[in-house]
Amino acid sequence: MSDHVITTIEDLYTLYKQPSERVKQKQLDRLDEHCRNFIAHAPFVALGTNGGDGTADTSPRGDAPGFVKVVDDTTLLLPDRPGNNRLDSLQNIIRNPAVGLLFMIPGFKETLRVNGNAEITTDPALLEENAVGGKLPISIIRIKVTAAYLHCGKALIRSHLWDPSTYIDTKSLPTAGKMFADQMGGLDADELDAYLEEGYKTTLY
Repeated sequence: MSDHVITTIEDLYTLYKQPSERVKQKQLDRLDEHCRNFIAHAPFVALGTNGGDGTADTSPRGDAPGFVKVVDDTTLLLPDRPGNNRLDSLQNIIRNPAVGLLFMIPGFKETLRVNGNAEITTDPALLEENAVGGKLPISIIRIKVTAAYLHCGKALIRSHLWDPSTYIDTKSLPTAGKMFADQMGGLDADELDAYLEEGYKTTLY
């Protein structure tokens, strides 16, 4: 190893123990009743994609609990709502369908990991089924599940993510408008904050 950089799987397992049989056995190749129930209660999922060219992306997705629909044991539907139109996730899916999802339920320390292959559809019936307040999603990400398993709560326990006593005063951070203005230059922070707030009110769907 040069400069202590790990470059092989063999090197990894000189540092880490082999996973236990119990850890290996928890991975499913489909969604069982517990996975379905978890997804039905989850208002948030992080969507990981890979462009196949060495680039990767993780995108937050959220809505009312159960917004990701379980069609059957190996199929999920994730509606794509209005966003910033960079389309990083969607472009990556077109290039490389492999995706990873991390479902989270507020107050619950375990998470659910789901891997699979995705495609983008604009099937009118599916768009209609996933409308909110009469507003249709722009497209639907349809995921064929290849692996699903519960992830232990150590990371969330260490982070105290659901403990309100650890929440910071948001005034200790600059506003999003201020951060964008500093990063992009030549823009007014107050105007950006007002623009963001208006978007949150009028273009969530």
